[in-house]
Amino acid sequence: MAGEASRSDRAIADARRIVLKIGSSLLVDRRTNAVDRARLEGLAMRVAGWMADGKQVLVVSSGAVALGARRLGPKARAGSLDGKQASAAVGQSLLMAAWASAFEPHGVVTAQILLTRDDTETRRRWLNARATVGALLDMGVIPVVNENDTVATDEIRYGDNDRLAARVAQMIGADLLILLSDVDGLYTADPRTHPDAVHIPVVETLTPAIEAMATGPNAGAGMGAGGMATKLMAARIAADAGCATLIAAGRSMEAGATFHGETRSTLIRAATTVKAAYKQWIGGSLAPRGELVVDPGCARALLEGKSLLAVGLVSANGAFGKGDPVDIVDGAGAGIARGLVRYDAGDLSRIVGVRSADLAAALGYEGGPVVIHADDLALRRT
Repeated sequence: MAGEASRSDRAIADARRIVLKIGSSLLVDRRTNAVDRARLEGLAMRVAGWMADGKQVLVVSSGAVALGARRLGPKARAGSLDGKQASAAVGQSLLMAAWASAFEPHGVVTAQILLTRDDTETRRRWLNARATVGALLDMGVIPVVNENDTVATDEIRYGDNDRLAARVAQMIGADLLILLSDVDGLYTADPRTHPDAVHIPVVETLTPAIEAMATGPNAGAGMGAGGMATKLMAARIAADAGCATLIAAGRSMEAGATFHGETRSTLIRAATTVKAAYKQWIGGSLAPRGELVVDPGCARALLEGKSLLAVGLVSANGAFGKGDPVDIVDGAGAGIARGLVRYDAGDLSRIVGVRSADLAAALGYEGGPVVIHADDLALRRT
């Protein structure tokens, strides 16, 4: 037990950016369908402690539908999509008020972020969401994220907040995803029905055999859409993005003393680094929408790890939008890199070769000198 706790302690200590997901069964008292304030305050105390250690934390929180249904009472149509959406609309403000109240004693500000699947799968919206969340984290604010159940339909739903949390971790380059559950990690079988099931403290690589150990949602909890199967699906998304996953029980969070010796968990290691995963995604998974030709000085700067500036451009070709992938080539047509461009084709054609000081006049607005940031570049050759 001590070894498992110290392992989770190290994972948290080493993380710079953490995504913490809490499900409905942990936040909402099943008997009353009201917020479990003791547990929420315990969570807030722990998160505030992480922030005091210099970490950035984002919370993915369920609970809006359950809280809204309680407030609506008999008027809530729990079984229908529009009924759930109506409950979510009512419950979101209640959920955010509860989080704000829990963090207020620690001097921590919270912000609400509602996402649909399109926000993490459409490049422009992904970039905008990432920039907003990044700005909040840099300000010391805790974004509280939930699926936008009020408008999401089956076609644009994540389906559960485990996968939402993994996509958010991928989007913001998190080092650690913590999925709080009603069990203390992964077992060889469901411990609720198999008393002889063996706890697995560490998973080095997610294999089909490991994934076969997972089970569905906890029917006894009476709420929530996830289960161990969705947690392992989320862990795979996170691992491929360079983010480790910690699956732990959330029931002992009330005193704010989890991960310090008395709680065991399962740590699923990342398959790569955050930076390498992101660069690989840009360089190998995205089809280019255009091509930028750069001068020799710019080409050298890019190979040295610098950002692409407008002044180094020779030409911009293609019909691309802001956030689209484009190839970068030298004057001979040799590939240098692929990256996510910060201007659409029309605006970029107006600032080809323009010095930074003259950009605002050429554009008619302040767009900034960076055409593609170094963080959004995957080099083709070294």
